[in-house]
Amino acid sequence: MNNIKRVVVIGSGFGGIAAALRMKSKGHDVTLIEKQNDLGGRARVFRKEGYTYDAGPTVITAPHLIYELFDLFKKNYKDYIKIVPLKIWYQFIFDDLSKLNYGEDLQKLLGEIEQISSEDKKGFEKLLIQSEKIFTTGFLKLADKPFHKVWFMLKQIPSLLKLKSYNSVYKFISSYIKNEKLRKAFTIHPLLVGGNPYSTTSIYALILYLERKWGVHYSMGGTGNIISALEKLMNEVGIKIIKGQEVLKINHENKNVKNIILKNNSQIEVDTVVCNADPPKVYDEFIFPKINNKLFDIKRQRLKYSMGLYVFYFGTKKKYKYIEHHTIYLGKSHKKLLNKIFNSKELDDDFSYYLHRPSATDPKMAPDGKDCFYVLVPVPNNQSKINWEKNGGVFKNKVIKKLEETCMPELSKYIEAEIFITPDYFEKELNTKYGSGFSIEPIFTQSAYFRFHNQSELLNNLYFVGAGAHPGAGIPGVLSSAKVLDNLDI
Repeated sequence: MNNIKRVVVIGSGFGGIAAALRMKSKGHDVTLIEKQNDLGGRARVFRKEGYTYDAGPTVITAPHLIYELFDLFKKNYKDYIKIVPLKIWYQFIFDDLSKLNYGEDLQKLLGEIEQISSEDKKGFEKLLIQSEKIFTTGFLKLADKPFHKVWFMLKQIPSLLKLKSYNSVYKFISSYIKNEKLRKAFTIHPLLVGGNPYSTTSIYALILYLERKWGVHYSMGGTGNIISALEKLMNEVGIKIIKGQEVLKINHENKNVKNIILKNNSQIEVDTVVCNADPPKVYDEFIFPKINNKLFDIKRQRLKYSMGLYVFYFGTKKKYKYIEHHTIYLGKSHKKLLNKIFNSKELDDDFSYYLHRPSATDPKMAPDGKDCFYVLVPVPNNQSKINWEKNGGVFKNKVIKKLEETCMPELSKYIEAEIFITPDYFEKELNTKYGSGFSIEPIFTQSAYFRFHNQSELLNNLYFVGAGAHPGAGIPGVLSSAKVLDNLDI
């Protein structure tokens, strides 16, 4: 091939790995560079005393987007990974400790909805029909299309207006669902990709139908096992992987990246750079010489960032057999809490949480007779100025107390092998601005054309994949961001 390019991919999250494989499948010479000594980015793995913890994403939807990466090289994904469907996707626990099992059996779900609010059974059925319409436009037609040209965005405006994507997810759901408990449950999806349901564009309501179409899955061995399998695939197809080396500079001239400088002072000449790193951080700190572009600077200064994440990983000396694989607890002061997290940047004791119990499906994630968990709590990002070194341990005790009150009595007696991370981890280890868990917030004015472009606004041969770029966060989103590259001239 005469048009072989030297492609460097910075960052090894799902978006970076998918981009590296897609670039390699085109015949390019691909090098992947990762700051940490292990791959995965947010999806890396922590291990302690026989417990295996997925550090980040645990909900697998649209698994075909993962299988496609093996198909590119005529490999059978079944030789590398085993992804299994879950019957109960999430068990919701409300502040009065009543529960809703949300899963693949639609008739069972409708029965549970009817028990909570009989009038909302038909409303949910109508909601799914509308969610499918949004899914067809927002995901199937647009998720892997580049939005770097304003005319392409203008062409989409009529269909986006027809779908009322200027409304928030909460307003959209509330037009079909009247019961407040159910409204809280069915507006949870924006929080899984970094958004406030009260301000996130209703385009994200497509996730309701996306889950219904393809199901919610778990990767045996954890999400980290997918990363390991993709690393094996990259080695097999000849992608060069450099670990433990941070990129310090992206040097350019005449609007083209020329080379990158690593922490060990080595220099790599490039034809194309694909960044899986957080775009705000890249533009702020890594591009030399700095580029003055007033319109782009105004856009960046006005950005709103996703919330931060506090994640407590722990093993227990006993098994909690009644805890489902995914549990979501929704606290009483829902709207007030989210306003504190996203707007006033305050920490609240009446928080909600997501509890992951991989050993419910995969006992090997914990030692024999024991259980493995992580609990994720949305918190303000580091614009809050919270001192997490001082408050991290204190907050951990509040999280344990909340778990004891809501679903795991006497938990503190049984905990062992614990780790916790705060927004500081995301800022210092993963290089996200303000320690945001999902880069910029997915509001309407920060979506599609208004999000960071997959082809850089400033440099011709710099591209972005991952949570901060179009179409956004979540495993389907970041894998789709790599597919966008197939629709650009690289």
